[in-house]
Amino acid sequence: MAPQLRLQFKVAIVTGGASGFAAASPPNLSDDAGDAAAAELKCDFVRADVTRRADWEALLRTAIDRFGGLDIVVNNAGMTYANKPTETVTEQDFDLVMSVNVKSVWLSTDVLLPYFLEKRRPGCFIQIASTAGVRPRPNLTWYNASKAAVINATKVRAENGASPKPPTVIKAEGA
Repeated sequence: MAPQLRLQFKVAIVTGGASGFAAASPPNLSDDAGDAAAAELKCDFVRADVTRRADWEALLRTAIDRFGGLDIVVNNAGMTYANKPTETVTEQDFDLVMSVNVKSVWLSTDVLLPYFLEKRRPGCFIQIASTAGVRPRPNLTWYNASKAAVINATKVRAENGASPKPPTVIKAEGA
């Protein structure tokens, strides 16, 4: 029996594939790491900062121009800080985990969801979170919170749909 190729001819944006969990190496935003991962996976590498709206817009343009559209978004990029007591977490540590882990998911939705809705094109958003979002790890308070935020936002979007319709209000004359 031939394997089903359910993803054949699908176009996906996968963030964070050159570092971290995806590549089993420390976070590294180098072009060399991205090119190496792309070569191994036989896909294209496009350097982008997931915390910047303009980069998400450029990723969408690239998917459309180079591949004719977009089908799947995998929000895999993630960051943490060294395991340490909450009172020693810096504002820079906090901003980094919240921007990469939470803001990037929001930006992907804010930039890409209108494309799927306007084109009436089915699409799939996949968020990679962590067990830390449901079973917090000691001394990683804000990392845990960022992953819990991703899990919660994903659940709400799945339960309510990407674009919930407002309630219909019917006003009867003379009532």
